Amino acid sequence: MKLYAITENHLYSKAYAKGKKAVMRTVCVYVLPDYHASRLQRAHPLKLRINRVGFTVTKKLGGAPVRNRAKRVMREAYYLAQKTYDVKKGYLIVIAARGCTAQSKMQTVYGDLAAAFEKTGLIEHK
Repeated sequence: MKLYAITENHLYSKAYAKGKKAVMRTVCVYVLPDYHASRLQRAHPLKLRINRVGFTVTKKLGGAPVRNRAKRVMREAYYLAQKTYDVKKGYLIVIAARGCTAQSKMQTVYGDLAAAFEKTGLIEHK
């Protein structure tokens, strides 16, 4: 499944300022309804609603290899959470790394991400 990235800085700022926030041990998740979701749905080849996702890691965590590993781990955890749970569509999701993300295993980050999605109301219950 293709990942649609948040590319504009102002969308990160809006998610930080106005979005729901869930802070876990390894990640911090910000969720905001995407006001352009219907426009993106019309532009999508299969006419599906999508989530736009952004991953952030600060320089406080370490050098480039450490930051890249943290982003890789968070991205893989997001893919697994999206495959496992019924995640709602049409949102801006910003996932920020915390201090121990780069040293953590993907399963740990996945558990924290799933709990954060539950806390912010992103998981649909049937």
